[in-house]
Amino acid sequence: MVSSASRQAIPVGRRRRAVSPRMAAEERYLNRELSWIAFDERVLALAEDPTLPLLERVKFLAIAASNLDEFFQVRVAGLKRQQAAGGVRTRSVDGLTPAEQLSRIGPRAQELAAAQARLYGELAPLLADEGIRILRWTELDDGQQRVLQAMFSTRIFPVLTPLAVDPGHPFPYISNLSLNLAIRVEDPDTKIVHFARVKIPPLLGRFVTPEPDIFVPLEDVIAANLGRLFPGMRVVARHLFRVTRNADLEVDDDGAEDLLEALEEEIRRRRVRPAVRLEVEEGMPADVRDLIARELQVGPEDIYALPGLLNLAGMADLQALDRPDLQAPPFQGATPARLLTSEGVEPDIFDTLRAGDMLVQHPYDSFGMTVQRLIEQASTDPHVLAIKQTLYRTSGQSPIVEALVEAAEAGKQVVVLVEIKARFDEVANIAWARTLENAGCHVVYGMLGLKTHAKLCLVVREEDGEIRRYVHVGTGNYNPATARVYEDIGLLTADPDVGAEVSSLFNYLTGYARHPEYTHLLVAPQMLRARMIELIRREADLSTPENPGYIAMKVNNLVDEGVIDALYNASGRGVTVDLVVRAIATLRPGVPGMSESIRVRSVLGRFLEHSRVFLFGNGGEPEVYIGSADMMHRNLDRRVEVLVRVDDPPSRQHCIDILRLALSDNAAAWRLQSDGSWRPFTREPGTQIMSMQGELMTRAHPGA
Repeated sequence: MVSSASRQAIPVGRRRRAVSPRMAAEERYLNRELSWIAFDERVLALAEDPTLPLLERVKFLAIAASNLDEFFQVRVAGLKRQQAAGGVRTRSVDGLTPAEQLSRIGPRAQELAAAQARLYGELAPLLADEGIRILRWTELDDGQQRVLQAMFSTRIFPVLTPLAVDPGHPFPYISNLSLNLAIRVEDPDTKIVHFARVKIPPLLGRFVTPEPDIFVPLEDVIAANLGRLFPGMRVVARHLFRVTRNADLEVDDDGAEDLLEALEEEIRRRRVRPAVRLEVEEGMPADVRDLIARELQVGPEDIYALPGLLNLAGMADLQALDRPDLQAPPFQGATPARLLTSEGVEPDIFDTLRAGDMLVQHPYDSFGMTVQRLIEQASTDPHVLAIKQTLYRTSGQSPIVEALVEAAEAGKQVVVLVEIKARFDEVANIAWARTLENAGCHVVYGMLGLKTHAKLCLVVREEDGEIRRYVHVGTGNYNPATARVYEDIGLLTADPDVGAEVSSLFNYLTGYARHPEYTHLLVAPQMLRARMIELIRREADLSTPENPGYIAMKVNNLVDEGVIDALYNASGRGVTVDLVVRAIATLRPGVPGMSESIRVRSVLGRFLEHSRVFLFGNGGEPEVYIGSADMMHRNLDRRVEVLVRVDDPPSRQHCIDILRLALSDNAAAWRLQSDGSWRPFTREPGTQIMSMQGELMTRAHPGA
């Protein structure tokens, strides 16, 4: 089990009654949107941590800013859409209307944006102390300005397009997340002041460098040379602003004859979706701000006046600097011992898996030497007949796609379920789909009304006249780039029963069939929620005062009311519940009579905790599942998700050990309070520091 200490930490009393469903919603659930903001606050806390390398802090600042961008594009946009549709009857699980949620979100989001701006103001001098200077135009010397003026003439000026705003020129379209200059120019003859807009080209990068280690915001270079764009006019003033728009796609694939064309059309429409946030430079005159807000149709509550740089997500560009002294030490995933090269001979991964299952955890286990190796060996192995694969997100130059293309060109049957509706990766996935089709792969775009989020690979191989299946079921995408920074788990197995069930699932997803029955898999949307609730109830039924039940879950998000209520009821019957939730959690822990034996923690660190693991004590016979699904409505109702039961004893114990480490972390852990606030874990004096990620890195490379 996870640990006897964790089970003994909460005293086991007499059995309590199940939680009454009549309790008010606000007493039972936390608000999802505020929980998202709380997650971004925890990310920002990493950027504020002075013990981290400086460029790591800059990285976390950029991530926090990017997260806030997504929050507005998706969550705030959705609430505004509901509000515009008269959504008084549409309430959150904690009983709030869209308008009420927006009124609560606004102040928290304003505070978070201001905190990000303040932190940038603290980090910039620290960067300068290390020789990395972010300078504004007026801080440059004459020579540096001349270098940038020459750069402006050759690289920047030809790309710019000034757009006038007057009765003959309507207010221009402002693209999502773009930086823009609002400009006033005066005609020296008529003294009439005109308004214009110039977009900062995003393809030119966030900064320009007149000298190594000097970084000047691109908008400063453009602003200083506006006279070139408005010859004969006098530039009176210029002010920076940035717009965030609704970026969520609304594809009605039930009625679309061609999903690919429907999605491409919706992507084109997304460009002109309503604005949901306007960021402006602090000090922008009220009349200019009001003009922009009026044209974009945003209210005063949607305007964010910020000091310093806008678009702090662009600070991620500094990660490319060759400054290892300011970055986390490089880490390379290890090759599992069973796959190590011996005497110059690379082991056959099929032989390895026939000898027993293998559970891999990235980035500690190399993605390239495990999952990628399986697919690459399958693509060239003459005994492999077919490869079936899901693709939700993958890397730019994807070796996975290259291997699938090579397999198809070699005459193998290759079937790929490409999820072209993966948010913000739609364009890339459409391109991958066409590449795969052109190579002769059978490409399926998923099921009507559902996203295919499951992480599955099936290899069908002929061995001694018989067919054997090899399977990978994972928690993360087939993306070698993110596998180096996302923590994920995958089960590699040649178990014939698992292979048969995965094969049946692929046939169901690509053809016409009734949904098959499963023993080893839990599949959404057909039965995952119901089965998860059954497992929680079974734990409650098995729980006794002498041998209390135990449940542990590690997920990204926990918001599904059915699962939460089942956990409440299990707690009421004496079950100890440990939850590790990276981002959003709407369950209220530690409430007497409802959830007093439930504890929720979040572990953040260098790697993004992304795996989903579910452990049930099962009366002393632990049952463990891993897979792609979080406990959210979208995962359980609107996506194809797969969890697999881990039956192989060493692999199962590996999963339990991962949970144990997450629950033992006292270096990067936060605890959720019953009021929805998060508090950093505080160690008792003299307690040894325990970092889950540090321990796993040490285990990957002992003695390093």
